[in-house]
Amino acid sequence: MKLGIIGTNWITKQFVEAAEATGEFTLTSVYSRKVATAQKFGAAFKNVTEYFDNLNEFFEQGTFEVVYIASPNSLHFEQTLQALKAKKHVIVEKPMCSNPAEFKALQKYLHHHPELYCFEAARHFHEPNFQSVKQAVKELPVIQGANLTYKKYSSRYDQFLAGAEPNVFSPKFSGGALQDLGVYLVYDAISWFGIPKDVHYYPVKLRNGIDGSGTAILNYPDYDVVLNVGKTANSYLPGEVYGLKETIVMDNAAELQKVELVDATGNGTMLSVDSAKNPMLAEAKAFGEVLRDTDSLQNKQLQQEWLAVAVEVNHVLYKLRQSAGLAFPADEVDY
Repeated sequence: MKLGIIGTNWITKQFVEAAEATGEFTLTSVYSRKVATAQKFGAAFKNVTEYFDNLNEFFEQGTFEVVYIASPNSLHFEQTLQALKAKKHVIVEKPMCSNPAEFKALQKYLHHHPELYCFEAARHFHEPNFQSVKQAVKELPVIQGANLTYKKYSSRYDQFLAGAEPNVFSPKFSGGALQDLGVYLVYDAISWFGIPKDVHYYPVKLRNGIDGSGTAILNYPDYDVVLNVGKTANSYLPGEVYGLKETIVMDNAAELQKVELVDATGNGTMLSVDSAKNPMLAEAKAFGEVLRDTDSLQNKQLQQEWLAVAVEVNHVLYKLRQSAGLAFPADEVDY
């Protein structure tokens, strides 16, 4: 399948390398605000023939079938909708939408155009180790809660400290720790434990009101799940899910390189397998296999199941923001 891309940063390069490694995709079309930037990016891939600095022309004239969107968060919704209207399948980086209102607009369009496929690229959701944790949680006789952490010092935080306002630290671009990193942990919680009955977020706000870090508490009927997120420091805390006498321990609740089931005596049973060198390979393979046959009822149902999880994740993220008084300009748009 011919692949087009929006965004020319490191994560786009990583995804394109993963996509081409599956044998399902070939990068042919690159959009950037500057043609020179698009050409520089495309030079690393042998089959790129189309470069654009006009987004309308990219969608109207580009010969690609699938687009991967890795622009700032606040642009994901409008670019996804524009892509769908141009009859392109869409793979969009998490978070797909800033709020449930945007998601409802996308769902409405997809309902009327069932031939189109749309995926949220939450990479760890498709990895074998993610599924191993899910199965292990399911087999626990008792669940007493979990502590999940994902804190990574952002390469853009130095710019913020110097007085700038990079996209990932800007309310205008729907940034912040919860949206950028917390989304991984919310995927964990919803996939492993189901939909919480209540949620609360306690952010550490930066000078412009954005959350640089924070703690979220997801309430379930018999236990709580605590999520620790941050973009202003590095954490090396493991993630843990508590049974009665056993604990599921993961090196990192988003990276999931190593997962063990530790019994009451401290002995561990390895649940994980070695991860691919490219962490986006599993999701690229999953998307490629589904898009290979878009007429398949099974593939359509699988895509709809993945999208349903993305909708629930978006809803929880929004409720967490509401609980903390974190608002984005995108929330004020009426769809």
